[in-house]
Amino acid sequence: MSESPLLKVNGLIKKFGERTVLDGIDLEVSSHEVVCLIGASGSGKSTLLRCLNTLEVPDAGTIELLGVDLADDDVRGELVRRQVGMVFQAFNLFPHRSVLDNVTLGPRRVLHQSKATAVSAALDLLERFGLGEKAAEYPDRLSGGQQQRVAIVRALAMEPRLLLLDEITSALDPELVGEVLDVVRELATSGMTMVLATHEMEFARDVATSVVFLAEGRIVESGPPEAVLHEPRDERTKVFLRRYLEGAG
Repeated sequence: MSESPLLKVNGLIKKFGERTVLDGIDLEVSSHEVVCLIGASGSGKSTLLRCLNTLEVPDAGTIELLGVDLADDDVRGELVRRQVGMVFQAFNLFPHRSVLDNVTLGPRRVLHQSKATAVSAALDLLERFGLGEKAAEYPDRLSGGQQQRVAIVRALAMEPRLLLLDEITSALDPELVGEVLDVVRELATSGMTMVLATHEMEFARDVATSVVFLAEGRIVESGPPEAVLHEPRDERTKVFLRRYLEGAG
C-alpha cells in the first residue's frame, strides 16, 4: 500500500477581483520530494505557495496537509504553524533582534520549547549552515545571502514537515545566489520535503524530483526535470524555456 501524499491539492482556484490567478490547480507532493515551480512572472507560483501556507484563502478547491483539510478552521492555523515553513523573497527578519533571537522566537512561542532547548537547536542549525559566528549579530550587519540563510534556518528551527520557498534568490546580488542555493541542495540531500518557486533552471534540474510549469494560473506541464526542461511537450513550455535560455545567454 502506497503512502498517502504529504500535500494534496485539488481544483484550487484563487481570484483577485475579476482576475483568476489560480485556475484549477491539482498537485500532490509526497514526503522527501522536491517540487520546483517554474513559469513567467504572474503565472501563479507565489500565489500557489501563499495558498499552501494559508496566507491566501482559495475561492474553490481543497488543500490537504497530512490528510487534514486546511479548510477546517479549527485545525488549520495550528497545523500550518507547526508543520509548514515558508521563506520569502524578502528576508523578513526582525531587525531589532539578534540572529539567535530571530531563530529561537518561533520554537519558544509556538512549540513551547525551553530557552535552553531552543538555543541549543538554533546554534546547531546556524553552525550547520555556516552561520555559527553570526548568532549575536543583527540582520543589518549581514550580507543578503547571510540574511536569507538565517531566514531558512529560522524556518527549519520549527522542524517543519514541508518547506515552501518563494524565489528566495531573486532579491540577492548574483554573487550571493550560490551560497543560498547550496543550503537548499543540502536540504534536498537530507530529505526535506520542499515546494519552491524558482527561475534557476539549472538548479531545478539538479535538485528537483519534479518540475511543474505554470502559465496563466494553470499547470501546463509537470514531470521529472529532464523531461520538462529538456524535452517539453507543450508549446508554452517550449516558448518559456527558449526565452529563459535567450535571457541567460
